[in-house]
Amino acid sequence: MMSKMNETKKYILNASVAEKKLRRIALEIIENNPETEELILAGIRDNGYNIAVILQQYIGQYSEIKTKLISVSLDKKSPGEVKLSENFSYDNKTVVLIDDVANSGKTMLYAMKPFLDFQPRKIQTVVLVGRSHNSFPIHPDYIGLSIATTLQEHIFVEVGEGGVTGAYLQ
Repeated sequence: MMSKMNETKKYILNASVAEKKLRRIALEIIENNPETEELILAGIRDNGYNIAVILQQYIGQYSEIKTKLISVSLDKKSPGEVKLSENFSYDNKTVVLIDDVANSGKTMLYAMKPFLDFQPRKIQTVVLVGRSHNSFPIHPDYIGLSIATTLQEHIFVEVGEGGVTGAYLQ
């Protein structure tokens, strides 16, 4: 039964390509933040946080920029309350908000909400897979793969122990 399910998945990214795209994103983040002493990597639970962990490793491999990892928790279907894993002043900080897939922009928009209680220097956004169905004024700064899909199709990112294992269209 399991092999039959796997056959129906239309993979758009495999583990190797996902790793290359995340390494490239890490390098772009470094290049676009030369004056930054510390980056706040805010991963949206669950896959966004897992991707943030991977990006933190790559940024550490390529640069001396300090990183602080936090998680952002919200209900993606009904994002009323947004919780951060750590509450401190985000004034004058560079925040990099990270998620796996950008669909309408709604999750990213709501995930920014707690940071707007402060005066951050910058808020940048990262997604591994970007779609072209924005309903909200959010366009990610860093996108691993842009793909045009129908509104009925969904993208799922699979994250395993060692990183992203793939992304598929359903």
